[in-house]
Amino acid sequence: MSPPTSPVEAEVRRIRELMQRNKFAQALTAAEALLALVPENRDVLYMLAVSQRYLQRIPDALATLARLEALHPNFSRLFQERGHCYVALRSAEPAIAAFLHAVNLNPAMPASWNALEALFRMTGQEANALMAASHLTTLGALPTEVVTATSMFSDGEIHEAERIVRGYLLAHGNHVEAMRLLAKIGTKLDVLDDAELLLDAVLTLAPDYHAARFDYVQVLLGRHKHVRALEELDKLLKVEPLNRSYRTARATARVGLGEFERAIELYRELLTETPQAAELHLSIAHALKTLGRRDEAIESYRTAAAIRPGYGDAYWSLANLKTYPFTDEEITRMRAAETAPNTQLVDRFHLCFALGKALEDAGQYAASFAYYERGNALKKTESRYRPESTERNAHLQISICTAELFAARQGMGCPSAAPIFIVGLPRAGSTLLEQILASHSQVEGTTELPEIPRLAQELQGRESTDSSPRYPGVLRELTAADFQRLGEKYLADTRVYRTGKPRFIDKMPNNFRHIGLIHLILPNAKIIDARREPLACCFSNFKQLFASGQEFTYSLEDIGRYYRSYIELMQHWDSVLPGKILRVQHEDVVEDLEGNVRRILEFCDLPFESPCVEFYKTERSVRTASSEQVRQPIFKEGLDQWLYFEPWLGPLKEALGDMAKS
Repeated sequence: MSPPTSPVEAEVRRIRELMQRNKFAQALTAAEALLALVPENRDVLYMLAVSQRYLQRIPDALATLARLEALHPNFSRLFQERGHCYVALRSAEPAIAAFLHAVNLNPAMPASWNALEALFRMTGQEANALMAASHLTTLGALPTEVVTATSMFSDGEIHEAERIVRGYLLAHGNHVEAMRLLAKIGTKLDVLDDAELLLDAVLTLAPDYHAARFDYVQVLLGRHKHVRALEELDKLLKVEPLNRSYRTARATARVGLGEFERAIELYRELLTETPQAAELHLSIAHALKTLGRRDEAIESYRTAAAIRPGYGDAYWSLANLKTYPFTDEEITRMRAAETAPNTQLVDRFHLCFALGKALEDAGQYAASFAYYERGNALKKTESRYRPESTERNAHLQISICTAELFAARQGMGCPSAAPIFIVGLPRAGSTLLEQILASHSQVEGTTELPEIPRLAQELQGRESTDSSPRYPGVLRELTAADFQRLGEKYLADTRVYRTGKPRFIDKMPNNFRHIGLIHLILPNAKIIDARREPLACCFSNFKQLFASGQEFTYSLEDIGRYYRSYIELMQHWDSVLPGKILRVQHEDVVEDLEGNVRRILEFCDLPFESPCVEFYKTERSVRTASSEQVRQPIFKEGLDQWLYFEPWLGPLKEALGDMAKS
């Protein structure tokens, strides 16, 4: 089910309908009005340019397309439209260049290939004309629905592409290209179990389809099946041993297995061939940071930024060390890049978050908040997060996961006491708790494991909708054998992250939504709720640009609503599962470290060990934003940092309501 239509989406649809009826003057007026409200919206800029071309305003159309390219450089239809503009100007060479750019981004563009064939013949380029004709023939051999859906997928219109290709497969049965496309859509939507099944079927039908096998590798990596991914990569590398994409994926798999030293070796092998590849320097820096090799990581991040000026991720990664002091020169460079017209959206919001941190460290709090606010607003344009969905899920958990449900299923599930779950909101001190526990001789520190959300997704299924979900209601239908199987599956799927210690940590914060499921499948697992003062926690999330997920963090209102929902759900779990969850307040840990360490270890049935108090001396890989902070002794200075920004936190306080004072 597609997300609800917003007012902007509704107006975009109306303008598109005007264009389909050849009412380009009206469409132009409407697009200009809407653009004033959403000046960086891809579809509005595109429709504006098309309307300008049809109204013979070619210079205006080209100017609009230049603006569109600066914001959305991978949108294939903008280059196709630019080609049409140059055809109208009878400029063959720039038209050819534009159409070629379009098909390089998105090969499923019959109109561009058709124009290229004509232009190549007109300019006497017969070999190129035959090449374009060959691509047209290839597309012509595919079902129209598959071509249309492929083109839409390439330009980010995911849900419509899914509707079209899924409908085609239901009507016509197996089709290798359609199945591969549906798998790519599943990967994009993070429905990785479906994508894995589809690609497995594709490779059964076409075992020599190397592009599909590499898609399969990407899905296996996404599902944290790193050993299987390496097996598939070995097959591909036997055919193309020098393929850079395959070799880069191999390094990524080594990172996933925690083999950071080996991953760095593989990345550096690639770097000898392309020393100016900024992304490789960034990947090396991430691995070095995880290993605690801070100075080397900084050098690699700086190299990435020097190779590609305006590389937002490199600057944000420096800021995300939390302890890196930006120079005045670096701040000047970041400010210039953030305002440059050709800076891509993804670089722009990374730069905004980096500037927010740099100026916060410099004590320029008004300017810092302005950058945080802009970065969040830009990032939110990529998100379809709806707080109503999160709140509806919490209410379903409360109504279904009752004390009666748990009492009737007592004694079911897998009896293992190995897992220790740390839940809560991000930026609430969970990495500190993980580091404390991972400093114990019996406990394995892992990472934010995705297995519980994936089990919930498996129970949800693909047929249920957001308004009538199958999960968590399905928990009432599962048998004792089901709960046992799911618990054992969780332990099996997480084994790859462990080295043999009797206990291990799962630090996925969002698992607070699934405590009912956790208790039913692993009744002896320990659960710790990492809690932090509401305003401090919520604002810390607002300042953080997450690598993926946590879509609720990109507006103060959404964060406040999410926090309220979290508290409401945790109060429910405390009520129906008394004594099951240990609440650990971050501020208490800072004030009385040893007392809280003893309390945590006692709850986990672990004997006291002094290294847990000297956690910062423990050498291990830490993959979260707090990795550098937990390698230092606790300091109290950061507890009230949010107070510097209090003048701008009105919307957050309003969303939190009474909780803002707790």
